[in-house]
Amino acid sequence: MRNPIHKRLANLKTWQHLTFMACLCQRMQPNFAFYSDLEQNARAGQIYKNILNLAWESLTVKEAKIDFDRQLDKLESIVPSIDEQSHYAVYPAIDACRGLADLLHSFIAGETLENAIAMSQLSLKTVIDLLEAETGEELSLDALKDSVAVQDELDVQWQIYRVLKDYESYDAALILDLKNELQCAAVSNIGVEITQNN
Repeated sequence: MRNPIHKRLANLKTWQHLTFMACLCQRMQPNFAFYSDLEQNARAGQIYKNILNLAWESLTVKEAKIDFDRQLDKLESIVPSIDEQSHYAVYPAIDACRGLADLLHSFIAGETLENAIAMSQLSLKTVIDLLEAETGEELSLDALKDSVAVQDELDVQWQIYRVLKDYESYDAALILDLKNELQCAAVSNIGVEITQNN
């Protein structure tokens, strides 16, 4: 499914790409927290949250010096594996890890536009995968366009983009506002809600 926002992302600067990606990771974080709760693995959930918080810190604190290679190693240690007993929640959790890995790679090696587009697609894929799992069939393009869940995901991505595009210069306060708004909402791209301590 094509998302017109991908062409528009090319108009943003590096800090805006990174912020866009961090926002989408924040929206996927409840999916990983939910999976961690199911697996009774609070430590993994906390590691994911800590890594994401460090990414936000790097975006908002000029003096921050984060070893993202080390954070990537930590993330790789908590990526779920799939087996016959796996609950469906493992799939959105893996997507959340993929998204956070893309964000970390962007800090390490650049290529922020490509990774921002990939994360936009990934977040939408998580939504579509759940819809198709619930219906038990591959949905047509028309069915996807008519889906409230798909439209909500596209709307949120556009809302984040519109906020960012209005700022030509780096603005730490704006980034913090976006972070706080998404953290307070505590709802994922597939509607998973978590308590604030998660």
